[in-house]
Amino acid sequence: MTLSADSDPRLGPVDRAAAERTEEDLLARLEDAPDTRVLVVRGDQVPLVDGGLMAVVPAAVPTGGVRAFLGRRPDGGALLLAAFAADHPDPLLAPDGWAGLRAVGTLLPAADTAAVVTAVALGRWLVDAPFCPACGTRTIEQQSGWARHCPHCGREHFPRTDPAVIVAVTREDDPDALLLGSNALWGANRYSCFAGFAEAGESLEDAVVREVREEAGVDVSDLRYVASQGWPYPRSLMLGFTAVARAADTARADGDEIADVRWFTRAEILDGLAGRSDLQLPGPVSIASRLIRAWAEGA
Repeated sequence: MTLSADSDPRLGPVDRAAAERTEEDLLARLEDAPDTRVLVVRGDQVPLVDGGLMAVVPAAVPTGGVRAFLGRRPDGGALLLAAFAADHPDPLLAPDGWAGLRAVGTLLPAADTAAVVTAVALGRWLVDAPFCPACGTRTIEQQSGWARHCPHCGREHFPRTDPAVIVAVTREDDPDALLLGSNALWGANRYSCFAGFAEAGESLEDAVVREVREEAGVDVSDLRYVASQGWPYPRSLMLGFTAVARAADTARADGDEIADVRWFTRAEILDGLAGRSDLQLPGPVSIASRLIRAWAEGA
């Protein structure tokens, strides 16, 4: 992975350096700094080179994108964002092409994947929400891309993050079984955990119970929080849980969003994860994969 001829081959953990965002003319000053690099995002895609992420010097980025300050790399140099719409022609010539987060996240070091998640989430907000939702006036970017100000009604707007739950469901009477669902929009043999957004006024625990009941027809208890993951589809914070089905034989697909539900054995899940069967499971970059793999491996 190449950033430039004289840079470290990885971004490394990026410090968001939020205190710098309010500095006057920060973006303009950083674009003139020799150690600044820019992560270009088109929709949810990033450019690749040498099998890894491609970040470039500011002069290599064409005009037309929306800029933001992502933070500081371990060497102290700034990392900026240049966000373009998903239908924009390739902003850069990427030697290894462009790839979306779901694909590239499995190839990159964890710190680089985290930087891409932030860049995609922030970039899509900057590109897709330029107008004030209250009065329709075009807003002015502030805080180095992390806020918008409406010059007409005075409202301040910030990148939106919606909480969503995702849950791996087991059963009381058989510790060797995991309930997964197949979305109606997916192809055959593709299964994942049940997930959905928390509704207004709803706790995360209530959202887990409701979503599993709606999508899979089972009531769950013994909810346990596992971990969270930022997920920019569209701008979500996925909160992972495990839960236990009270009555396994009530499982059924809702017939709308979920086309099929099925209890899988541990052996079937392990075969799917290892590619020894036609069962398609979530890619390693997602928290769904982490929940499934942790259950399958007894972690």
